[in-house]
Amino acid sequence: MGGTAFCSVILKFIVVEYNLVCLLLIILYLLDPVFNQLKSGSSALGNDVQFDVLSKSLALSDANLSAAIVGSQPLSLPKDSQTKLASLSGSHRENWGESSMAEGSPRTDTSTDDTDDKNQRHERNQLLGVGASDSSDKSKEKAGDQKTLRRLAQNREAARKSRLRKKAYVQQLESSRLKLTQLEQELQRARQQGIFISSSGDQSHSMSGNGALAFDVEYARWLEEHNRQINELRAAVNSHAGDGELRTIIENVTTHFDDIFRLKGIAAKADVFHILSGMWKTPAERCFMWIGGFRSSELLKLLVSQLEPLTEQQLMGICNLQQSSQQAEDALSQGMEALQQSLAETLANGSPGPSGASGNVANYMGQMAMAMGKLGTLEGFLRQADNLRQQTLQQMHRILTTRQSARALLAINDYFSRLRALSSLWLARPRE
Repeated sequence: MGGTAFCSVILKFIVVEYNLVCLLLIILYLLDPVFNQLKSGSSALGNDVQFDVLSKSLALSDANLSAAIVGSQPLSLPKDSQTKLASLSGSHRENWGESSMAEGSPRTDTSTDDTDDKNQRHERNQLLGVGASDSSDKSKEKAGDQKTLRRLAQNREAARKSRLRKKAYVQQLESSRLKLTQLEQELQRARQQGIFISSSGDQSHSMSGNGALAFDVEYARWLEEHNRQINELRAAVNSHAGDGELRTIIENVTTHFDDIFRLKGIAAKADVFHILSGMWKTPAERCFMWIGGFRSSELLKLLVSQLEPLTEQQLMGICNLQQSSQQAEDALSQGMEALQQSLAETLANGSPGPSGASGNVANYMGQMAMAMGKLGTLEGFLRQADNLRQQTLQQMHRILTTRQSARALLAINDYFSRLRALSSLWLARPRE
C-alpha cells in the first residue's frame, strides 16, 4: 500500500512537471508571435485575437493543470483551442525562427525597432526630397519651355520684319533702276537729236514742266515719222515714180508739217518760253531760229539754187513769195522788239518807296500785272510766225511742180539734218 502511494505521488509529480514544461513551451510559443506582431505594426484586431487566444490557453492550461494535479489526469485542450493554436503556430512558424535569430543576436529588439524607424524616416525624407526635386525640375522645365517658345516667336517675328524690309529695299532699288534706265534712254535720245539742256535754273524749271516734256516727247515721235516719210519720198524720187505716187507722198509730208505746228500751239499755252527758246531743237538749229522756228525767206533763198532749172514764172513766184515772207518776218520781228522794250520799261518804272509800305506793294502788284499782260502776247507772236511758215510751204507747192516739190522737201530735210549732225559733232568734240 505504501509502495502504491509512493508511485502515485511520483506519477503525479511527473505529470505536473510534464504539464509545466508543456505550458512553458506553449507560453513561449504564443508570446513570440505576439512580440513579432507588435514589432511589425500589425493591426489592433489581430493583437486582440491573439491576446484572447493566449488568455484562454492560459486559463485552460491552469484548469487542466489543476485537474491533473487533483485527478492525476493528462493535460488536454479543447478542439477549438487546439485548432487556433495550430493555425497560430503555422502562421507564425517563420516569425519564430526570426525571433530566435534575433534573440541570438547581440542587439536588442528596441534597437532594431529604432533602426527600422530611422530607416523609414530616412526613406520617407528621400521620397519627399525626390518628389520636391521632381516638382522643381518640372517647374524649371516648364519655365524653360516657355522661354524657348517666346524666344522662337521673337526670332520668327524679327525674321519676318527683316524679310519685309529686304523686300521693300529690293522694290525701291528696282524702282530706282527703272527710273535710271528711263532717264538714260531719254538722255540718249536727246543726244541723238542733239538736244542740249542747260544747267541754269530757269531753263531746268521750264524743262521740268509737264507741257514742255510732253512736247519734247511728241516732237521726237514727229521727227521719227518725218524721217520715215522723207526716206519713202527719196526712194520714190530715185526710182522715178509717177507723179500720182509722188503727189500722195508730198501731201503726207505737208500734212505732217501741219501736225508739228499744231503741237507747238498746244505747247505754247503750257510754256511759251520753252518753244520760243528752241530747247527742243539742237544747238546749231537754235542759232538760226526765229520766233520758235525757221525763217521762211531763208529757206526760199536756199531752194532757188537747188531747184534749177526754173521757169521765169516759177522764179518770179518764188521771188515774190520770198519778199512777202521777208516783210511779214520783219513786221513780226519789230513787234517782238517793241514788246521787249515795253516790258523792260514796265519793270523799270517802279517808283521806289519805304519797305513794307502799302503804296509800294500796290504799285508792285500793278506793275507785275501789266508785265504779265504783255507777256501774254508772246503766244500770239509765235502763232503768227508758225502761220507764216505753214502758208509759205503751201504757196511753194503751188508754184512748183510735183517732182520739184519733192526735190524741195528733200533739200529742206537735208539742210536741217546737216544742222543736227553739226550739233552732234560739236557736242562730241574733244575738250582740252
